[in-house]
Amino acid sequence: MVEKNNNKEIDKITGQETTGHEWDGLKELNTPAPRWWIWVFVITVIWSVGYWIVYPSWPTLTGNGYRGGTVGTLDWTQYKKLRNNQKEILDIRENFKDFFKATSFDEILKDKKSYTYAVAGGKSAFRDNCATCHGSGAVGAKGYPNLNDDDWLWGGNIEQIYSSIKYGIRSGHDEGKYSEMPQFAEILNDKEINELAEYVLSLNPKNNQSVTLNTLFADNCAACHGNYGEGIQDLGAPNLRDNIWFYSNGDKSSIISQIKKPKHGIMPAWEDRLDDPTIRMLALYIHSLSASQ
Repeated sequence: MVEKNNNKEIDKITGQETTGHEWDGLKELNTPAPRWWIWVFVITVIWSVGYWIVYPSWPTLTGNGYRGGTVGTLDWTQYKKLRNNQKEILDIRENFKDFFKATSFDEILKDKKSYTYAVAGGKSAFRDNCATCHGSGAVGAKGYPNLNDDDWLWGGNIEQIYSSIKYGIRSGHDEGKYSEMPQFAEILNDKEINELAEYVLSLNPKNNQSVTLNTLFADNCAACHGNYGEGIQDLGAPNLRDNIWFYSNGDKSSIISQIKKPKHGIMPAWEDRLDDPTIRMLALYIHSLSASQ
């Protein structure tokens, strides 16, 4: 029920004045905002005025402030804060880089703090530069070596890894490592290539076969792979006895294909792409993935 008082409508139940708005017989009460809410609103308005003065807040056309905004009496920006926060980290990085330039790998391995930093920095550099080919966990893929399995074409000690990263493999760099398996389709007939593939399969210890040196293998392959396929790291020639295959799954047809017309991957030289301390950190990180080296 509603009563009229001096042209004002007063709700009989609540005693509150109405606004005059009505929806389907329901009238809105003209209830004022709580006093505490008004004071909070006033305080926030005052605070905002102070904020506009102290901090950069208003865009202008003068260009006096950062990106054309007002400068603020504190001359503070989030970009300056970020730079200041990063400066400490960058200074630490530079100190470690200087340390890596003048310190041998053996000394770094003995210094737990430096080694921990190097492995962390190498892991970060690996994600940015190497994971595209080797995978984020360095497990590789067909045609891209797994860096966790202790099977190394060119050696897996830190110096050898460092050299491979810095100068590359078949990269065209003067110091780069280079090897190339000939196309035996132009040297041997199909019967001889099939015999070679059978012999390579027999080298795998899981086949439980007693292996005697094959004359065809000795004449054409042993110079690089060793008499019994153990591989020669100085030549980048793979071990054929460990059931780890770079371009195949170890099946006969894939082996025949590689003998006839071998594939040759290329790893770029990183000397001109990354600074030397970063390459050294990468070498230490990759070496840390190996359990036996």
